[in-house]
Amino acid sequence: MDIEIVVALVKEGLGIRTTVRDSFITAIAAGVIKELEDEQGLKLSKSNPHHLIFVVDYATWRYQSRGSKEGTPRHLQFRLNNLKVRVGGNRAVE
Repeated sequence: MDIEIVVALVKEGLGIRTTVRDSFITAIAAGVIKELEDEQGLKLSKSNPHHLIFVVDYATWRYQSRGSKEGTPRHLQFRLNNLKVRVGGNRAVE
């Protein structure tokens, strides 16, 4: 997964035009990818747009909800579950 693309898409979605928050957004994106791979057992594919958009949406939610006690939104939970079912653990889906 290309972190630079994820960061650019997160910033675009949030309307951020400067580089002031790049290190923070990069850390969030890297954390999301690591969590999905290590804790959820997914092998994310660079070429799969579903994987890319899920990572972008998840990182965006993480950025926006920092400090919140709210849980993960149902749409992200549902999509994560679908990825786990479709990918079936440590297999990449191209």
